[in-house]
Amino acid sequence: MNPLAPMACRPGCAACCIAPSITSLDKPAGVPCRHLDAELRCRLFGQPDRPACCGGLQPSPEMCGESRQHALAWLAELEVITAPG
Repeated sequence: MNPLAPMACRPGCAACCIAPSITSLDKPAGVPCRHLDAELRCRLFGQPDRPACCGGLQPSPEMCGESRQHALAWLAELEVITAPG
C-alpha cells in the first residue's frame, strides 16, 4: 500500500455525513444528511449541488481511524470544539 495514496472512504460509514453540522443544508450535527441513500452513500457525490464543505472533507487515518465508531466520535468532538460561542 502506498502511504502517499489518498485514503478511500470506508463503505457503509457515512460518519462525515452524520456527525458534523452542514449549515448550507440546514443539517444539525448528529443527524444523517437527507442526501444519504440506503447504503449510506451520498446521492450528491460528483454533482454541482454538493456543498463545498462536503467535497473538502477528505478521509484521513486521524479522522477515520480503524472503525466507523472512531470516525463518528472524532468528528463529533471536532464539531464541539469548533462550535461558535
